[in-house]
Parts: sequence; structure tokens; C-alpha cells
Amino acid sequence: MSITHRQYRLLQDHMAVYDFMTEIYERDWRNGVAAPFLEYALCSDWMDKSLLHRNRLWFDGDRIVALAFYENPVTDVYFSLRPGYEFLAEEMVAYAASGMPKKDGRQRLVIFGAQKALTEAAKKAGWHKEFGYWEKVRDFSEPLERALPEGYRFAQAPLDIARCSECCWKGFDHEAEEGPWDGDMEYAGALLAAPHATAHLAVAIENEAGEYVCYAGMWWTPENKLAYMEPLCTVPEHRRKGLAAAAMAELYRRTKPLGATHMTGGGDPFYDRVGFKPEIEWVFWSK
Repeated sequence: MSITHRQYRLLQDHMAVYDFMTEIYERDWRNGVAAPFLEYALCSDWMDKSLLHRNRLWFDGDRIVALAFYENPVTDVYFSLRPGYEFLAEEMVAYAASGMPKKDGRQRLVIFGAQKALTEAAKKAGWHKEFGYWEKVRDFSEPLERALPEGYRFAQAPLDIARCSECCWKGFDHEAEEGPWDGDMEYAGALLAAPHATAHLAVAIENEAGEYVCYAGMWWTPENKLAYMEPLCTVPEHRRKGLAAAAMAELYRRTKPLGATHMTGGGDPFYDRVGFKPEIEWVFWSK
């Protein structure tokens, strides 16, 4: 066994890292995040990409066996670790402290509850648990059925990129905080150009005026039979009407025939009401 390491090179490494993440994937993220987690961030406008050279890869020969990386914010460090290479955990945690980004001296480690070797390495290095939560996952062994409320319909494909962009601007409360949407939809174009994007499976719900009022993105990952749902939002004045639940049901109908066995969600209590169960424990560590 010949273990080496080097810094991450975005233009050279992305596809190999994506394959690495699909190879080691487990539903409880015991080996690290699902592959779309990083690709979605890299193609989004909300991620600071100026420090990607701080990410580090470990290799056994030519095979990727570990990765330390950030997403958003840059001070949160994540770890992907191939089974059988748990002995690298202490080295990875040490590198996070010495080489990954900090802001005003602050930094956190994001270690999923099932990442036992990394958890022990963090404790040994003096990190302590700050807080955590459970992300919900929907198993497809049971049907997911929710009807659209009256006055709404699913938008026909192909979805209109401008209306999707405006819906997300309002749905993530940017209008209330920053003002009306200015027509910028370049970020959406970047997402559509992602190597593994499956935008044709995304769901938009429109009202009788043809306005998109709910949007649910989908990153179908056939290698893992995973329906990775991201993002999900509803325009404020159309919330609490069952639109997001109907969108989840439509994603189920579109991905189940493809072979999907489960769909990611989030930590919000909303997911409990649609039959999602806690499967992924997020734990944040600080010093």
C-alpha cells in the first residue's frame, strides 16, 4: 500500500471525485456525502470557489481513497473516506485544522454520525460536538402520493428557466430580503450545464396565471439508486397549501420507474409529514 496525497485540482479531478463518491456511497453517509452534494455546490453561485485548492485528496496508487473538502461556508470541512482506509482519519482531521480555510480563527468539522473513525479522530484531536441534526430520507418501498390542490398544475417540460429562477428567488425569500428579482438567470444556466444534471426530472408547479410558485430540483444518481432532491422552495404566499408535498410525490413518480429506491430530504419537520425518516446524522465539531 502506497499512500500519497496532493491538493485538489478542479478541472482535473471533478469527474474522478464524483465517481469516487458514488463508489463509496451508503444511505447513512457513513463514508461521506452523496456525489451530487459537491457537484451541485460547485455549479451554484452561492459557493465561494476561490479556495478549492485547499481541498486535499489521498491516493493508494492511482485510486482515490480520501478527500477533505469544503462546501458552504468555506470554514465547514467535510470528509469522504473509502472503507478500509480508516487509518487515514487522524491525518485528515489534522490536515483540516492546519490546511483548510479559517475565518477569524473559526472553523468547524462536519462529520456524519456514522463516520466512526473520523469521529474518534476529532475527539482525540480536541474537537468537541457543537450541535447536530438528522436529515430525513424517503424510502420508496412505500408509495408517496399527494394531490395537487385546486388551482395549481404541474408545469409542462421543458421548464422555463426564467420562471424557475424567479420562483427560486422568491421561494428562498430573497425578494423580501434583497428586493425584486432582477432577471438574472445565469446561475441557472450553470446548474443546467453540470455534468450530471438531470433537470428534465425537476418539478415546477404553476398557478392559474402561469407563474411558477413551487420548484423541486432532481439529481438522479443511478449508480446509487438515489433520487437526490435539491433545491426545494415555495413562493411565500403559496406556502402551507401542500405544494411541496405534491412536488415530492411527482418526483417519486418520475424516479421510481428509473430504479430509485430512496430520496433525500432535509431536517425540516415538513419531511416527516411526507413519510421521510431520519437516516443521516449531521454533527458539527468545533474547538
